[in-house]
Amino acid sequence: MYQEIDLDKIDIHAEPPIEEPARQYYFMAKCRKWVKGFEQKHGRLPKSCVVNMGCQMNARDSEKLTGILRKIGYCQSDSEEADFVIYNTCTVRENANNKVYGRLGYLNGMQKKNPDMLIGLCGCMMQEPSVVEKIKESYSFVNLIFGTHNLFQFAELLFCAMEKHSSAQKKKADMTIEIWEDTDQIVENLPNKRKYFFKSGVNIMFGCNNFCSYCIVPYVRGRERSRRPEEILREIEALAADGVVEVMLLGQNVNSYGKNLETPMTFAQLLREAENIDGIERIRFMTSHPKDLSDELIETMKQSKKICRHLHLPLQSGSSKILKKMNRNYTKEQYLALVEKLRNAIPDIAVTTDIIVGFPGETEEDFEETMDVVRKVQYDSAFTFIYSKRTGTPAASMEDQIPEELVKKRFDRLLKEVQQIASAKAGRYTGSVQKVLIEQVNEQDAHLVTGRMSNNSIVHLPGTKERIGTIADVRLTECRGFYYLGEVVG
Repeated sequence: MYQEIDLDKIDIHAEPPIEEPARQYYFMAKCRKWVKGFEQKHGRLPKSCVVNMGCQMNARDSEKLTGILRKIGYCQSDSEEADFVIYNTCTVRENANNKVYGRLGYLNGMQKKNPDMLIGLCGCMMQEPSVVEKIKESYSFVNLIFGTHNLFQFAELLFCAMEKHSSAQKKKADMTIEIWEDTDQIVENLPNKRKYFFKSGVNIMFGCNNFCSYCIVPYVRGRERSRRPEEILREIEALAADGVVEVMLLGQNVNSYGKNLETPMTFAQLLREAENIDGIERIRFMTSHPKDLSDELIETMKQSKKICRHLHLPLQSGSSKILKKMNRNYTKEQYLALVEKLRNAIPDIAVTTDIIVGFPGETEEDFEETMDVVRKVQYDSAFTFIYSKRTGTPAASMEDQIPEELVKKRFDRLLKEVQQIASAKAGRYTGSVQKVLIEQVNEQDAHLVTGRMSNNSIVHLPGTKERIGTIADVRLTECRGFYYLGEVVG
């Protein structure tokens, strides 16, 4: 939860506080002075651009970075032709790293034209020592580098980078780099700037304990740390008071929330507490790990009037043999039984998933097991991925890597099956009246607005921007594949 703090009342000539977040507000005030100096020199405020390259967790982190930059006086820009550009990086796949390197070359050219420009890198990619070494050697013009564990130090590190950049011609040794290997620290009450006024992500935990053999996340995000429930609920209450009607509770594995708290609390208990908050109309969450999806959580979802009728439940593979190699800790049969239990309790729930094709050692029989699960579960949609080696994960060194051509053929077969099933299911609500949260003006037709049903289905309907942020009763008049057309009732 964020409480407004006046930077002008902070004595920047005093010694910096030791306690957080007071220490960071002290450095925000110091950064504010630097920004005022920039304004005097250029006759304008500096522009900042925060580029998010990752998941919902990264998106929420980027809102915090943006909030701090606004607090110290930067104007927000969507263009990388700015005075400070920071990439909040993802490293789930190695091509994400290559994208960053490519963009850095572009920024170097802009920095040469604008000598006062600062460049920053943060996020998961920065937790890899080899990456940081490469940046130090090949991209020495970068000013600031930090990782996932000390994002709360952004103001302090930015001020350090500002001071170095202002004092002399920058050299390799002048880069500000602060990478923590791990932390159990969670710093509350820092500024953030939400992308949407009517909905918001809310971090409930950080890190992951699962160590799936293909995944780099536990190595770059650290072990699980749950926020205290009172802090989470205070944040949601503040969001509701500010007009937010939908929250998305975020964690790498929300189902294991609360296990490391002094007084343990289950995720289902947290959901029930959140549901009692006035003003919040919808509650979403992600991501759920099948091995931790409890009967208590299913019952809580069943009884709830606010928890959305949508569950993202990653499968990854339908083969129990491959699931064991992935270290997923459930079998095909357990997964299918879980979905059956879920659908028996909540018949109208939409189930979506993630699937990896071509994991090392995957035979044709293993792949057919995945296809079998897809046909039995009848997913509303699925994110399908071709397996690619991720350096630093156990799977990268496994034998029996599958030939690319064979993986591509399997991927195409899976994608076709997923799309056919989703298309067949898509129109089942045609003619019914559903509640739709209006989220934006339609990108293709300014006479339409676009929103989402509780089950995450997209709906386009006539309307203007004044409807954004409201929940409307909408009659679904037509289904066009993966979205509906509708009209407001009443």
